[in-house]
Amino acid sequence: MERELGIEVYATKSSGTGGRIRQFPEDFVVEEVLSDGSVATIGPQKILQIKGRERYLICILVKRNWDTLLAVRTIAQQLGISQERIQIAGIKDTKALTAQHISIGRTTPDMISKVKIRDMKLHPMRFSNDKIHSAELYGNRFLINIRAILGSRSKIMERMQDVKRDLEGLGGIPNFFGHQRFGTTRPITHLVGKYILLDELEKAALTFLAKPGHYEHPESRQAREQLWNTQNYEKALHYFPFRLVYERQMLKHLAKQPTDFIGAFHRLPKRLRQLFIQAYQSYLFNRFLSQRIQHELPLKKARKGEYKLKIDGEEYLALPLIGYKQSVSMGEQGEIEEQILQEEDVTPQNYKIFPMPEISFSGGLRAALTPLIGFNTEKPIKDDANPSKNMVSLGFTLQKGCYATITLREFIKSRDLIKAGF
Repeated sequence: MERELGIEVYATKSSGTGGRIRQFPEDFVVEEVLSDGSVATIGPQKILQIKGRERYLICILVKRNWDTLLAVRTIAQQLGISQERIQIAGIKDTKALTAQHISIGRTTPDMISKVKIRDMKLHPMRFSNDKIHSAELYGNRFLINIRAILGSRSKIMERMQDVKRDLEGLGGIPNFFGHQRFGTTRPITHLVGKYILLDELEKAALTFLAKPGHYEHPESRQAREQLWNTQNYEKALHYFPFRLVYERQMLKHLAKQPTDFIGAFHRLPKRLRQLFIQAYQSYLFNRFLSQRIQHELPLKKARKGEYKLKIDGEEYLALPLIGYKQSVSMGEQGEIEEQILQEEDVTPQNYKIFPMPEISFSGGLRAALTPLIGFNTEKPIKDDANPSKNMVSLGFTLQKGCYATITLREFIKSRDLIKAGF
């Protein structure tokens, strides 16, 4: 599965612990950190007397087992407002317990107090003239339990320390885009993006709607298979599960206009359509980085003609996020990237998306490594949820755009991602 996402290698050579993450949402805690040091915490919030009536109400959103975009949509529905009035700094893990900052335009704490959604809480914090924006995001703090680990506690600790030492030797974590960027149970997001780039919109729509995922809910899988075979959008509305909210929005349009795929995609939120394009961008980056590791080229220091980025005042090697203004690297790394683009039959100019210019991407750069900040691990203990097995808790902070699962895969080295909770 990881190869399908462009993740072809491990960066560390030490043996992994095995085990499982996300047996319970509380095993995967994410707390958002802003650039000014503000942390959205999971725990009880202070009851504040919020004064003023500025344009935006800043809240902390705590959610359990919620997709971020669906959470925003549901909040907007309860408030009776447009989703566009709600802004977030970043998308958080779904199978997790997460806390993040959100801003809601033209609302009040009294209105927020009436929002009652299962497994979700909104805590008003302050008014502001500025909405929450991704530029304010520093990163995320993680507290993770790895459960169901076989073997002695001393061996588990030894392996944890070995991987940590390998990562310290590298100077950070390989900055792959993580599994959730693509959809773990149905990793098709990047494929939809590729077909949009190639102007194959019918293929893009059918991939999103009807390509089944081996690990997804059986009812959803069966519905997709039926649509894949019949391509009858009107009938699909009668049997597609209501949980497939975005798919049903597209189907409603295609039931009336079965060849208007541009119109169907416009039924989706702009943020979701952007995710398709970004996911394919991410897939290419993952392949660039995998091949660099396989060619044993340095990961931290840029060579002549290669791109660089500064992170916390330190210079790091950067690889391209392909877009219509972003070309490949120079030298040997550039040759690797050119070869991959040829295999994929894609050019940077494909990122000018004429049917949907609002989701075109000019490209950019991403560091090949990211620092692992404040890493700590507790001693392994008995796992009460899995008799005769052990568990270990670890904590760390990653900068924005970096994925905890990429750190965890180096420690766990699982042979079955789904069983391991990724």
